[in-house]
Amino acid sequence: MIRNVAGAVLALAGATAAVWSPFRAWYDGRHGRDYAIDELFTGITDAKADVIGSILAPFLFAALLTVLGVVLRSRLLVALAGVVVLGFTILWMVRVGQAEGQLTVGGDGTGLGDGVANALGGGVLLLLGALVMSGRSHASHRVDRAPRPTHPTPDGPPPESTPDAPSTQTYGQPDPYGQADPYGQPEPYGQPEPQRPPEQADRAPDQPDQPPEQRQ
Repeated sequence: MIRNVAGAVLALAGATAAVWSPFRAWYDGRHGRDYAIDELFTGITDAKADVIGSILAPFLFAALLTVLGVVLRSRLLVALAGVVVLGFTILWMVRVGQAEGQLTVGGDGTGLGDGVANALGGGVLLLLGALVMSGRSHASHRVDRAPRPTHPTPDGPPPESTPDAPSTQTYGQPDPYGQADPYGQPEPYGQPEPQRPPEQADRAPDQPDQPPEQRQ
């Protein structure tokens, strides 16, 4: 929060300095509002430009980006405004240097004026403001999962629970470890041997069954 406030103050101060700079002397007492914006691409002339079509236009656009960046807490917009101010100021210096042959700085009002210094300082303040600002905080909120309903709801019956893994113990079968069947009687290990009727107890196992009247 503190970083955003400090960055916003620096950015607004830089935008104010940039917008105010065209109303100051830029070179040999000539104000920045007298330079047409198209002269930055075609070449500097002695013609006086309109205020709207002067170098003030890109600085106003940079000020608008600064205000949006401060409101939205966007470091990118503030940094872009600083790049616009510095870019057009440096481009103007290059064009004036080509037209004059050189750039000079004089204390008697000749050469580069304080308007250029205001523009350069405003662009630097905008970049510093973008660096100081922390921007938006992207805090991720954890969404707790709603508990599964266990009773019928107005939207329909509750979802069926996941069936448990099938048990390896089959009820009704003898327990191989000699334990009692919880739903039956305890049975010994293995299958019980079937008992023979009394009349077949004295007969050999491999002798076929015969009617009682044929037995000796």
